[in-house]
Amino acid sequence: MKPLVAIVGRPNVGKSTLFNRLIRRRAALVEDVPGVTRDRHYADASWGDRTFTVIDTGGFVPGDQDVLLKEVREQAQLAVEECDVILFVTDGRAGLTAADEAVGALLRKSGKPVLVVANKLDSPIGTVQALSAEFFRLGLGEVFPLSAEHGLGIENLAGTLLDKLPAKKEGEDSEERPDDGSIRIAIIGRPNVGKSTLVNALLKEKRLVASEVPGTTRDPIDSTLTYKDKKVVLTDTAGIRRKRSIAHRVEKYSVMAALRVMDRSDVAVLLMDATEPAVDQDAKLAALAEEKGRALVIVVNKWDLIGTDQRRQEAYREALKYSLKFVGYAPIVFTSALTGSKVEKVVDIAVELAEQFRYRAPTPQLNRLLDHMVDNNPAPIVHSKPLRLYYIAQVGTAPPTFALTCNVPQGVPEMYKRYITNQIRKTFDLRVPLRLLFKERPGKAKRESRKKPHLKKKKPSRRD
Repeated sequence: MKPLVAIVGRPNVGKSTLFNRLIRRRAALVEDVPGVTRDRHYADASWGDRTFTVIDTGGFVPGDQDVLLKEVREQAQLAVEECDVILFVTDGRAGLTAADEAVGALLRKSGKPVLVVANKLDSPIGTVQALSAEFFRLGLGEVFPLSAEHGLGIENLAGTLLDKLPAKKEGEDSEERPDDGSIRIAIIGRPNVGKSTLVNALLKEKRLVASEVPGTTRDPIDSTLTYKDKKVVLTDTAGIRRKRSIAHRVEKYSVMAALRVMDRSDVAVLLMDATEPAVDQDAKLAALAEEKGRALVIVVNKWDLIGTDQRRQEAYREALKYSLKFVGYAPIVFTSALTGSKVEKVVDIAVELAEQFRYRAPTPQLNRLLDHMVDNNPAPIVHSKPLRLYYIAQVGTAPPTFALTCNVPQGVPEMYKRYITNQIRKTFDLRVPLRLLFKERPGKAKRESRKKPHLKKKKPSRRD
């Protein structure tokens, strides 16, 4: 599993800007007002030979009793408790504040490696050193002056960060899951939706403690079963990790637990409670599976409490597809883990998706499909010239990844990307996440030089 790096600090010090800079794309909303970030954001970053997951948190305000700020603080505390390294971001121009000192005191107690970042410093070197010097009073070691907005000092920070990460484990940075012949399935979901009960039903034994009390499962637990001559590893996620300071906010822990487990899984089984409509936390877990590129099965558990009305089930299915339209490709199964109804169908579909997860499409068929797509829905005009798609090939699996050669790789509209994705999904009957890469044709410089008019040789004048 990839190491976790948490970015914390008081509001409006540039945490989200640093987050975007580290992951090298604009994923987090950035505004020059405090409080824009409230929930945790996750994204993978690659520096040198390491890949790690960065967590952007909301403004950390110790002791504030405002309900919303307490929620934000709890999210940040959770990130601190679960991460491997902490980036403590401060405002270098504003100087050390009482709030910074309070946050620093809490971080010292965590026992985690902490790197102090004095942000918003893009002045001359002497001024930067003077402004950042006072942050040594925090007692957290070296201070890294930088400007996240302009990228100044990022390389120095990243170099030290890599040294603080846990020792690299075999296969840590690989997008492909280690191929030992087993299919790894992560059971994720909010507390008390029946994750452990589902695993017990599949194993046909009481392997895990199941209780109606949220928080029974503390750590990820692997269970192995053989299904149709295939080795399947089920991981019941630690939906909750109780902490003294945030014991009540149990629903929030499922995201962190899923993040940890999903890195080493092929398929995520998202369990939902049939007696409750899809809530924001369910959507976050589904989005996490899509972002991580994991195959997804949506399981509506406790359907025995609703009844057997087929029309009601179809109405529920349509409502679910609407609320989770960004993973509309994911199959939906209605089960009762308690009675065992349709639980085997969950594994049956998960095994099928695991095979699709590593599917490789024939290149000739892909290019016939590309011709068909362009004929039926011509590519749009991009930057005042027609978008031309020349060639397509699959370049990776887990998830299936396709590279398309075109003339304007940076300008392909999102709508046309969705069209291509849907056509590939429909043609090869794939119900797993897909990735598209667009690249320029080789020899661009040579083609551009041919377009330039050749300078005519100047005729010598009589004076010459």
